[in-house]
Amino acid sequence: MENNNTVTTIDREAVVRRHDVRLQAPDPAHVISVGNGDFAYTADITGMQTFPAYHDQATAMAERRLATNTATMSTWGWHAMPNPDGFALTDALSTYDTARGPVEYADRFSITAMMRGQVPEEHRAGTWLNANPQRLDLGRIGLLLRRGPDAAPETDPTALAGARQHLDLWSASLTSTFEYNGHSVRVTTVADPHSSRVAFRIESDGLVDGTVAVVLRFPYASDGFFQTSDWTKPDRHRTISSTVDDRAHRFDRLLDDTAYSMRLDHSGGEIAATDRPHEYVLTATSATFDVVVGFSPGDAEEFGRGDFEAVRDAAAVWWRQFWTSGAAVDFAGSTDPRAHELERRVVLSQYLTAVHCSGTTPPQETGLVTNSWQGKFHLEMHFWHAAHFATWGRPELLERSMDWYLSILGQARETARRQRYDGVRWPKQVGPDGRDSPSDIGVFLIWQQPHPLYLLELLHRGRDEEGRAHLLDHFADLVEQTALFMASFVQERDGRYHLPAPLVPAQEFYDAKSTEDPTFELAYWWWGLEIAQQWRERRGLARHEHWQRVLDGLVPPHQDRGVYAAIATEPHLRRDDHPSMLCALGVVPATPLVDPATMTATLLDVRGNWDWDSAWGWDFPVMAMTATRVGRPDLAVDALLTDTVKNTYLPTGHCPQIGSLLPLYLPANGGLLAAVSLMAAGWEGAEDDCPGFPRDGSWSVKHEGFTRWP
Repeated sequence: MENNNTVTTIDREAVVRRHDVRLQAPDPAHVISVGNGDFAYTADITGMQTFPAYHDQATAMAERRLATNTATMSTWGWHAMPNPDGFALTDALSTYDTARGPVEYADRFSITAMMRGQVPEEHRAGTWLNANPQRLDLGRIGLLLRRGPDAAPETDPTALAGARQHLDLWSASLTSTFEYNGHSVRVTTVADPHSSRVAFRIESDGLVDGTVAVVLRFPYASDGFFQTSDWTKPDRHRTISSTVDDRAHRFDRLLDDTAYSMRLDHSGGEIAATDRPHEYVLTATSATFDVVVGFSPGDAEEFGRGDFEAVRDAAAVWWRQFWTSGAAVDFAGSTDPRAHELERRVVLSQYLTAVHCSGTTPPQETGLVTNSWQGKFHLEMHFWHAAHFATWGRPELLERSMDWYLSILGQARETARRQRYDGVRWPKQVGPDGRDSPSDIGVFLIWQQPHPLYLLELLHRGRDEEGRAHLLDHFADLVEQTALFMASFVQERDGRYHLPAPLVPAQEFYDAKSTEDPTFELAYWWWGLEIAQQWRERRGLARHEHWQRVLDGLVPPHQDRGVYAAIATEPHLRRDDHPSMLCALGVVPATPLVDPATMTATLLDVRGNWDWDSAWGWDFPVMAMTATRVGRPDLAVDALLTDTVKNTYLPTGHCPQIGSLLPLYLPANGGLLAAVSLMAAGWEGAEDDCPGFPRDGSWSVKHEGFTRWP
């Protein structure tokens, strides 16, 4: 096994190319995205968004089958429904009696009541606030396939003969071929690595006779919980079409108070509105047709003339640099039959997280593919989406989103003040404005609080001296304010510090009003405050006296019959959902609060006695990280490749969780990468290389470029 500091002879291109995505038939669950972290275009088997009904998740949910929407999404495209009642967060607050006195939480929202359509009057404000804002589907760009100029559009992808699709991961170029109505069709799809722009080259004789054309469709926003677009309200939005010149067109979009624009460049053709609202058809005059489409929250004219080859070449340069930078791992030569599948998941997860999780804001759980929770980010998932960028030697892809925390310091400070805490309290579910979403669960979560500290620490470890100095200065206030909250949140009783109610732990099924001292959160509180202390020392400051008292006095996690419980209060442990107590040694490094032998016993107990069908995609990496930290590499690979429904990776690399409600789940992909980096490179002070892989000769692990974990 190669040392993580050694430059190896890994043929990175060979590793990546052996896991190129190749599809040979349409499937409603199989879609492929091209993008850059802030923008993504998701295509069906044609390389465009030709069959939206076939991929419609709402229909699939009703029919209990798996499907994934095709959409065009960004980090900047957001919309809010009209608010005639003027609902504000203060309308969704309830008062809780605590040791600090009465405290207000925005808890007046219930997902169960909303999904049943039984929203009580006192939840109306919270329901609106939870649903707004929502991420926009900027528009669909598809092929219009017809058997004749006046024939109805084709809606059945099985009508395509010989459909084949190939995602070249090395260049992020998507090639799709098929035959339709006697014509061969070839589509090449690429995304601009630096802007909200996608480019297509369409090659077919059908372009000349009208069998093949391009169709543009613009939907209204949807405030549905797991819905991306609303095609039933054409009167609620406007599309203004204008000609730029004979090879360029502009579309201005107005949805209530939201405006954005789109510029379309083409290599020669005509564009016209159809008899359907917000729909336009672009016809070509030759058998090769280039189309470049750019979206902007301002003036799309900023793009200037779009050129397919320029976009394709820029994408090839960016992606080659991506794959040749940072870390790589190669399992070739392994005799364990699972090695190829693990390597496939690793390669595809790198691609997917770069496309969907490397933007200027934290991502949503379904990235830029389709909306979940109206497209909002879940900050407790930010670690799983993006921590791996730092340990895989690509810290700049994580750092992109960290400035967003600075932009919402004011809102986070106001939340803490309202609840009688110091510092800043980070929200759970938010849009880009940072306003918390009312919830009877989310507002009580606390495990997102140390995340910015841990993420910054990983960045610090992955930067050179100049980069570290910048981080220490740029994020000094964020670190200080986060730690101030954490140190004021604890409650002292008889000389020990506790995490008191009301709170909800990572395993979200416990009663907020009575839950205290969750195992994971206790260890994470210690680790977060220790990071903050180290950052003070790096800045030439003394360790904070009160923070140190909390560090020295945190109560150890509750044990029951030699294993760690989830929480210190009744019922102590439920054996479903997240086995979050494992995070206390695995995700979190060794701390004085957690005994490795007890954690080993806990790992074995969880492994043998858990409802794994109820677990989530990041729980399997959690288990692998714990197994690695406690010296059980024989269990780490088994954990990552657990054969269960929520640990299944499709040919596209997507990991579905709840059917078409969550047809992909990027915390699983990011968690996998985090675990593999720990398993391969280990942590600071670890003596063994590849501590997470069995040493029985069945695994050949060559790796390079990793940054070790704390």
